[in-house]
Amino acid sequence: MKQHQWLAISVLAWACGAACAQSSVTLYGVIDAGVERISNVSGTTSSVTRMPGQSGGSLPSRWGLRGTEDLGSGLKTVFALESGISVDKGSNNTNQGGRLFGRQAWVGLSGNWGQLSFGRQYTMYFWTLLDADSFGPSIYGLGSLDAGIPGARSDNTVAYKSTFSNVTLGATYSFGRDATNCAGEVAGDAKACREHSLLAKYDDPGKQWGLAIAQDVQRGGSGGTGGLTLSSQTDKRTVLDGYVKLADLKLMSGLVKRTNQGVTTSTVTPKSDLAYVQAAYPVTTALTVDGLWGRLKYKDSVDGSQATLVSLRGMYALSKRTALYVITARMSNKGTANQGVSGGTTPADGASTAPGAGKGQTGFMMGVRHTF
Repeated sequence: MKQHQWLAISVLAWACGAACAQSSVTLYGVIDAGVERISNVSGTTSSVTRMPGQSGGSLPSRWGLRGTEDLGSGLKTVFALESGISVDKGSNNTNQGGRLFGRQAWVGLSGNWGQLSFGRQYTMYFWTLLDADSFGPSIYGLGSLDAGIPGARSDNTVAYKSTFSNVTLGATYSFGRDATNCAGEVAGDAKACREHSLLAKYDDPGKQWGLAIAQDVQRGGSGGTGGLTLSSQTDKRTVLDGYVKLADLKLMSGLVKRTNQGVTTSTVTPKSDLAYVQAAYPVTTALTVDGLWGRLKYKDSVDGSQATLVSLRGMYALSKRTALYVITARMSNKGTANQGVSGGTTPADGASTAPGAGKGQTGFMMGVRHTF
């Protein structure tokens, strides 16, 4: 090969090396599986033992790619693609409509001024609960009282979030919040299926305590579920929560005030309050125990409809990436409320496992989680 050809190849290799060194892509994921037993299934006294695929006992299973490219002067390109997994079947998680990247799919820019991103991504409802909810999307977490918690993401979304000193501010706006059921982006109706959310959060410099407030508003439209079939209808959640650390003990609490105009019955009424208290404590360096009390109460209900959830979980770390867990919970319903204890309940798992109206339900699950 001629000398000038070798020189050209060397220059190209050097240039590629310099550029590639400024970019990175990370493959990551969670595999969480176990066996669950639930009592009083489908309004009967029968129990079911199963391996839920839609939600892990501690975290939903998923895999994803996230990456960044340094553009210089503090500016970066960032992206994330994340897919849910039903471990019991080895299929895409049907909680996101079977989409390949139903959990997240976005690209954006970040810098000292914050991050601006575009695509399917979390709303501020998710971010406001992140530090004040140790159970998170656990199978017996707050998602059993409000399905909007584990599903706090929207399609066609522009998002901005930044932290200034100890204050975090954020906002999202969706042009069509759910392409599967409420696609939006239609001519002649600028409000159909839109969604917006706002966040303001403060953490003290040592992260020993923090407070957050957020609001999430979904509009209805053609195909909208839960009765939100008109763009004039809204489902609004206002959230106030916080946490405090007392030595190794972490205490968390919050209130979600909701007005859902898609609800029209006199028992399960449009206005509801979800209040909760949690505590987490590391018994040893490997064993952590946390507990949850939460109550969903419908205002002005003629029969006093409400649901109360009590959960207890133990997590034992075998390593930094692998943990064993045991979790149990009791859901008590009053009036016509029939909240199921298990966040792993979906049509894809077969018949509904929700209890009968006003009936209680107990759940128990043990499993293993590995992150990579």
